[in-house]
This record gives sequence, structure tokens and C-alpha cells, in this order.
Amino acid sequence: MAIHDLAGKNAPSSMLINIPRLVSSYYTDKARSAVSFGTSGHRGSSFEGSFNEGHIAATASAICEYRASKDIKGPFFLGFDTHALSEPAFRTSLEVFAAHGVEVVIHERDEYTPTPVISYLILEHNRGGEGGTADGVVITPSHNPPQDGGFKYNPPHGGPADTDVTGWIQDRANTLMENLSEVKRIPYQKARRAATTHERDFITPFITSLGDVIDMEVIRKAGIKMGADPMGGSGIHFWGPLAERYGLDMELVNSSIDPRFAFMTLDGDGEIRMDCSSPYAMANLISLAEKYDIAWGNDPDFDRHGIVCTSGLMNPNHYLSVAIWYLLNNRPEWRQELAIGKTLVSSSMIDRVVRGLGRNLYEVPVGFKWFVQGLLKGEVAFGGEESAGASFLRKDGTVWTTDKDGFALALLAAEILAKTGRSPADIYREILAPQYGDPFYRRADGPLREEHRALLKGVSPDSIKGETLAGQRIAHVVTTAPGNGVPIGGVKAILEDGSWFAVRPSGTEPKIKVYVESFAGETQWQKIYEGALSLIFGKGGLRA
Repeated sequence: MAIHDLAGKNAPSSMLINIPRLVSSYYTDKARSAVSFGTSGHRGSSFEGSFNEGHIAATASAICEYRASKDIKGPFFLGFDTHALSEPAFRTSLEVFAAHGVEVVIHERDEYTPTPVISYLILEHNRGGEGGTADGVVITPSHNPPQDGGFKYNPPHGGPADTDVTGWIQDRANTLMENLSEVKRIPYQKARRAATTHERDFITPFITSLGDVIDMEVIRKAGIKMGADPMGGSGIHFWGPLAERYGLDMELVNSSIDPRFAFMTLDGDGEIRMDCSSPYAMANLISLAEKYDIAWGNDPDFDRHGIVCTSGLMNPNHYLSVAIWYLLNNRPEWRQELAIGKTLVSSSMIDRVVRGLGRNLYEVPVGFKWFVQGLLKGEVAFGGEESAGASFLRKDGTVWTTDKDGFALALLAAEILAKTGRSPADIYREILAPQYGDPFYRRADGPLREEHRALLKGVSPDSIKGETLAGQRIAHVVTTAPGNGVPIGGVKAILEDGSWFAVRPSGTEPKIKVYVESFAGETQWQKIYEGALSLIFGKGGLRA
């Protein structure tokens, strides 16, 4: 868990990637690995031979075949973020989609498109029930470093595709990669002019509908001064029109778009990573905290949020707890039986808040896809992940997005302050912590070795050989999620005082993730962490 010497400091010029070389590698280097859909689509880098033109052409072609097999004939919403490899992948995929006669809808004037906007557009079209069923793709590696690319398919339910869909697309794409001459394509300029390619304003309808989700009027009347840091991401041109439409006092903290992300401060491990939940990556905005009543940052595809109060960056779990507490007390049209969704590795503080308000908890494995059907049907009011991603229903209790929405969660922080007169950080410290406790939560990452992956794949509750950990009795061990019974890809152990640890491999990077939450402070956290590693991997095992 050593923090890099340059963490929180501006990236030295020697670290910035060579964009021409990266893009050239995308077009000229051969793929050296297969298409692989993790938690959020296929990700990789052309420098590593894992995100090249062949990967994208084959994946786009496989999606065309999948759509045909499911009789999906409506508009296909295609968007991309500000990573350097996103636009080349957009051009490649449009060449394929146009060659297959897919009715592609893109953001006008080559504008960037956030993940929640694609989800919103799919749902809005399908809500009308005319013109065939819509789906789409977001081209983004989320908060990953500048050299990475990502390609994520959202089927007609608007959220991340489930494993049965991604598995089919992945397998077909890898077959096509063996003979890319089978992939139908037309030149980009011809694809752009094709009768099946349509340009549309995505900004106006999205920000207009946000008024059905957030109480913009209470924010305006309170005169909340807000600072928005897009962190060079795809929502950068949404904030200005939104502030103007609703008369909000909002300042764009950083208006730069740079595929090198040279304006970023380095993350804890010394990498350029646009992680809005990291105090190191968010150092620039944190230094400006006192200028604003509330501020926030978003990652490049705007599906995550980082909330900055005058006291600093909020712990993501703290903010999720406050958001849930506030919404359940201030959305009178939400039905009492609606469940609150959380991932199994999110804070147990959420459990306590939900139960304290007499509501039902829906606990699932990591991955926002597990909340999709509940949000779509209006049965889950809120779905949140420990990695600062969440979405929730409109004020009337109907679906908003079925993918994570950094816009809504950021604006909700301003609504909370305007309505209660307290910042989310103050609410956590003054209301929630005294009532439910104040756990210490931290995740530690380490390198993923094949023996770790194999061990976690075969782990079961009976694999935990030990009755106590850090001086406490191990009360419960799970390898499946209580909410839906799906395997979590690792193991979670709960101690008698509610403290817990969980170990699982990352679905997006070659890392092992160790989550620990202690209800007895940081010292106890360290004991649980060390004991968990020894318990799972034995002496000399993983050290994150």
C-alpha cells in the first residue's frame, strides 16, 4: 500500500504518452491478445496489442450479428469519450456498422458522449415503443490511464450487458479476428455520409430530463455556488448549457481537453488515472474546495462522481450513505417497498442506513449490470458501487438511467446542501455516524498472479479455516451475493462486530483487490487486513 512519491503532484512531461505513436499503433500493430469482456466491456491498449483496429472491427461486426439474431432493428446510439484511442475506435466501428446497414445515431459535430447519456437515449427511444428497439455502444475505458481504450455494449435495457450477451459477442469477435477479411466495412467518409448514419443533439434532451431527477429549483433558490471539474472528460460541454437552462451558479473548474491528460495530478501509485474517488487524482479540485459551497469531479465517461465539500473529498461510501439517506427522506413518490441496491464490497454503513429507515437492501456482486433490471422495472430505487458509481430513479419513481450517472450524483450533492443547509460531509459526520457508527474503510490493490486467480475461483465458505480474525469471531463467510445468489468471484468474511473483508480479482485490470472495513478504527483495519491475507493466501502470499 506504499504511496508513490509523486502521488497528488502534477505529471512530469516524461510520463505523458506519445499520442501519434499510440494512434499509429492502433492502426498498424497486430493484435497480440483476444477480445475479452470484463466488468465493463473490452479494454486494453494498442501499445500492448490488446486494443487495436482488429479488435474493434471484429467486435463491431459481432455486435451486428448479435443484433440481427435478436431482431434488434431500431437506432443504435454510438458515443465515445476523450481518450486518445476512443475516436479511432469510433471511426472503425462506424465503418462496420454502416456496412451492415445499422441505423447509427451519433452526437452532432463530433461531440463526446458520456455513458449515462447513451443509457438515457436508449431508454427514451424504447419507452416510446416505435421505430424498432434501440441499443448502443460507449467507447471508453472509464477512468483508466490515457493509453487505454475501451468498448462497451449496452443492449435494449440501456445498462451494461450481462455475461450471456458479452460472452456471445466476445466469442464471435475472436472467431472473426482469425480472418478479418470476413468483416464487412466501408470507408469512413462513406460511412459518415450513409443514409443510415444520423447526427443528433444529445445535450438538450438529456439536461432537460435531468430536471425530472434533481430538484433544480431548490438549488437555484438557495444560490449554491458549485464547482464542476470534468477532468477532461466527455461531459465537459454539458455543464454550461445545464447551468444556463436552470439558472445555476456553476463554474467550470477545468475546461481542458487533452488526450494526454497532462493537467492531471498522479494517482496513489504514480499513474495518470482519472479516478474521481482518489484524493491524489483529485488534488487540483481539493485545493480549490473553499471557493465553492460544493464541488465535484467526474471521470472521462461521466459514470462516476467525486464529491468535494469545503472539508475535502468525501469517501465514496460516505457519500453513497448520505445520498441514500437523503433520497429516502425526500422522494415522497417513491414507494415504500422499493429496494436499495449496493455491491457486496460497499460499506456496511449503507446496510445500517437502509435498515434504519425500514427499507429493503438488495446486495449484489461487483458490477452495475446487477442493478439494471431493478432500475428498469422501478423496483430498485438506487443502485450504488463502492467505486463512486450510482444511479437512481426519477422523482416520480420511474427509471432514469440503467447505467451509472455522474451527472445526477453530482447535482444531488448540491440539492442535499440546498435542501438541508448541510453539506453531505456534515450530514455523515453529524447525523449518520452518531446513529450508525463510523467505520474505517479502505481498499488495497496488488498484482494479480495466476495462482491467486485459481485460488479465488475455487474458494468456498468452507475454505476459510479459522474461527477468529484480529481477535474477533468470524460470524459469516460468503462467496455468493445475498441479493441474487450470484458468485462474487472471490470471498467475503463478516466479523461479529460487523467489520468485514473481501478479496476478489479486478474485472478491468490485472489486479487483486482486498476490501476491508473496520468498525473499530484504522488500527483494527490493519489487523484485519493482515490477517485476511494470511487466512486466504497463507504466509508469503499476496501483499498488496
